[in-house]
Amino acid sequence: MSKLVSVQREARIPERDADKSPILECIGLGIDFGGLTAVDDFNLTIGRTEIAGLIGPNGAGKTTVFNLLTKVYQPTRGTVLLGGIDTHGMNTVQVNQAGIARTFQNIRLFSSLTVEENVKIGLHNQLPYSMWSGILRAPSYWKQEKKAHEKAMELLSIFDMQDLADHRAGSLPYGAQRRLEIVRALATNPGILLLDEPAAGMNPSETAELMDNIRKIRDMFHIAIMLIEHDMSLVMGICEGICVLNYGKIIAKGTPEEIQSNPTVIEAYLGKKKEA
Repeated sequence: MSKLVSVQREARIPERDADKSPILECIGLGIDFGGLTAVDDFNLTIGRTEIAGLIGPNGAGKTTVFNLLTKVYQPTRGTVLLGGIDTHGMNTVQVNQAGIARTFQNIRLFSSLTVEENVKIGLHNQLPYSMWSGILRAPSYWKQEKKAHEKAMELLSIFDMQDLADHRAGSLPYGAQRRLEIVRALATNPGILLLDEPAAGMNPSETAELMDNIRKIRDMFHIAIMLIEHDMSLVMGICEGICVLNYGKIIAKGTPEEIQSNPTVIEAYLGKKKEA
């Protein structure tokens, strides 16, 4: 695990990424819903191959941050730079094409489609054939379909799921559906992958396997991964930089060791000790 080093705006990223521009920069990011401020002054920098964690108590605003990054919500204020490009004005499709992919707390697969078909949906940005070639089943269509099949099987093999390609997605066990959602997100060829509670519902052995696979994905695709997770053994075991939210504001940033010993973080999770 690479140590964190300082870069611009007092941010820290893994040392191995220090010679490259960050994949993600959030500057003064915030959103209001009516008179309620859900996220405020969110500042975060993530290196090109960093595995980062976003943690905090329930209702802290973590999923709202993911929704801001992926343009499910448009920010009330602040800037998001993706690979140095300002995402202001982009919609969810455009920001995905620019390099952000995500999974969700609640699995969002096309349950009636096959495993392979779900992955192929993620490949849509990379299939150059025209609508008419698809309708007419022209040779160019079949050529691209062959490429899509090969790519889908290659991605499924990351999780040893290639033998499930013809199974209906909705028939898979819960853990396999979680893995399929990650594969579909990877199919969009992201620069950063956002995982919203990827270990939810998994047993300890599945969680340990997930940790190995997250590292494998980072190393294989040379991308950054940012995860929201309540399983602290997973977060502390795999994340290089961790950001802690509480009531929509960042209360701490640092390495796992720094976060574990931070009294403000401990208070946010466990509550303030009563005076004797």
